[in-house]
Amino acid sequence: MGGWEGGIRVPGIFHWPGVLPAGRVIGEPTSLMDVFPTVVQLVGGEVPQDRVIDGHSLVPLLQGAEARSAHEFLFHYCGQHLHAARWHQKDSGSVWKVHYTTPQFHPEGAGACYGRGVCPCSGEGVTHHRPPLLFDLSRDPSEARPLTPDSEPLYHAVIARVGAAVSEHRQTLSPVPQQFSTSNILWKPWLQPCCGHFPFCSCHEDGDGL
Repeated sequence: MGGWEGGIRVPGIFHWPGVLPAGRVIGEPTSLMDVFPTVVQLVGGEVPQDRVIDGHSLVPLLQGAEARSAHEFLFHYCGQHLHAARWHQKDSGSVWKVHYTTPQFHPEGAGACYGRGVCPCSGEGVTHHRPPLLFDLSRDPSEARPLTPDSEPLYHAVIARVGAAVSEHRQTLSPVPQQFSTSNILWKPWLQPCCGHFPFCSCHEDGDGL
């Protein structure tokens, strides 16, 4: 679903008796990128200092020491393409969401890409929005009512601030090999578990039936 809330906002459950208070519900948006710095803090390590780490430790949030996520901005990708960005203003409860690209749902009017398997991230199956779509998630969590300069006095200011954050974010990115390239996803039989002698990896039950 690209950067739409229905495709990216999912619950996470943490269970650690004696350390994390039970029954707490945290409504703050976080990221899977936060898992790495969280684990590093829990084991007493330090995250690398020679690169930008996009995640933040969840420990203060989970233990109740902090009420707000450390993310002021979150950038939502579809594959390698940035589709949307979220801004949680520090000095207010407003949560703005800007969509630069959205997949074309199929059939028209549906809320997903039925019949295609997955929604496309680029090409003819997406729409590039100029100007971008803007939503206030604090008032419109279902992203049903895009704002306009006429309906939202802060429209231009929000679009400009999020755009500047996107530019700053892109300057921190370094090109890396595609993890889902053909060479990486190609079946490599010599890496599969083998209980015989490669390439004859057939297994036979032993005498006790195990």
